[in-house]
Amino acid sequence: MPPVQEAPERHTLSLLVDNEPGVLARIVGLFSGRGYNIDSLTVSEVSHDSKLSRITVVTTGAPMIIDQIKSQLDRLVPVHRVVDLTVAGKSVERELALIKVRGKGEIRQEALLIAESFRARTVDTTLESFVFEITGKPDKIDQFVSLLVPLGLVEVSRTGVAAIGRGSDPM
Repeated sequence: MPPVQEAPERHTLSLLVDNEPGVLARIVGLFSGRGYNIDSLTVSEVSHDSKLSRITVVTTGAPMIIDQIKSQLDRLVPVHRVVDLTVAGKSVERELALIKVRGKGEIRQEALLIAESFRARTVDTTLESFVFEITGKPDKIDQFVSLLVPLGLVEVSRTGVAAIGRGSDPM
């Protein structure tokens, strides 16, 4: 009987790590060395006094692979805590994107209407282009970008997912 293939799942992992040189390289190296993919990665210092950073990693894999990733991350020396926000309960995920669109006349008007319906802000404008800023779940940003492609999408810059658990408990 052939082995049962588990369906890949998207997981958002939140890591609390020492804020020191080489930590990010070690974490990324763990993923690349084992052939795991990182869909999104954000890093920021969260406590200057205790020199800690938070790393948010979005990855996709079979449940067994996700468990392996979490276990291996937990064993790295500069990692203080690993939380799988996908299984820990309710969490809030947001991403920011800057999107440049080229267009004149009716295309400009249509781009502005689409931006308004997605609650995107116009942060730069010229006679021939716009730069929109949008925040939200990655799916929302994907939809917004796909609607702007036929209107003259020039380029997209995305921050990656920032996520935090809901409720009063800390990570």
